[in-house]
Amino acid sequence: GCSACGAAVEVFCSMILLKAVTKVYEGGIVAVRDVNIEASKGEFVFLVGPSGSGKSTLIRLLLREDRPTRGQIWVAGKDITTMPSWKVPHLRRSVGTVFQDFKLLPNRTVAENVAFALEVLGRPRAVVDRQVGQVLELVGLSTKADRYPLQLSGGEQQRVSVARAFVN
Repeated sequence: GCSACGAAVEVFCSMILLKAVTKVYEGGIVAVRDVNIEASKGEFVFLVGPSGSGKSTLIRLLLREDRPTRGQIWVAGKDITTMPSWKVPHLRRSVGTVFQDFKLLPNRTVAENVAFALEVLGRPRAVVDRQVGQVLELVGLSTKADRYPLQLSGGEQQRVSVARAFVN
């Protein structure tokens, strides 16, 4: 970093930055302690660990569904720990998440499930169609765009969920 802005250089070069994040729940239960994570634009980070290790808590903190007891969380250059509540819905729309049970809409095709994420943001149909096609190609599901979730294997369902998270 430069001497003029120091840590700010690190913050603005990172898409996601957690600095000394700790979450303690009522009763003194420590979910995460002094977590430091930095993820740059275009970088994939996988969070793995046993049950109870704090993975879900970290995701809730990143989506501002909960606030850390201590530490700072930066997403795309914004300190979400001090972000006003009215900005939180925009944050959540800009952070793609993949849930363990995939949360696919069973009565919609693969393409419709992926398109849904863009439709709720009001994107034009031409943009939706183009982006859905590109992302389905990326995850290897372009030949299964017209299938329904129950017609897919578990791995294919997971790739639909990844495509939906990635399409933004």
